Amino acid sequence: MAIAHAAPGQIVDVQPLGKQLCESRNVALFKTDGLEVMRLVMPAGKTMPSHWVKGEVTIHCLEGEVDLMAGGQTRRMKAGQLVWLEGGVDHALTAVHDSSLLLTIVLRK
Repeated sequence: MAIAHAAPGQIVDVQPLGKQLCESRNVALFKTDGLEVMRLVMPAGKTMPSHWVKGEVTIHCLEGEVDLMAGGQTRRMKAGQLVWLEGGVDHALTAVHDSSLLLTIVLRK
């Protein structure tokens, strides 16, 4: 059974998961022809290998801490911090602590 995406105008809760973080899974909140938004849950030590997408990306750390590797640099992101990357930039993530992130991807055809 497919996970239902948010409908246009529907309010979506992206508050920190707190104690439920360890039991939570990644979820695509919605996807249109031009935009995809998802919540990524990363337990401490988990890595998202280096990759790139065609469109711009925002990464918003909702809770925890992650190391972002992009553009030849590693930067630590903490809860409440946001970064955007241009399309085509290789990037990777490693969770320093249990973390959840809000990812926004501009889809390019």
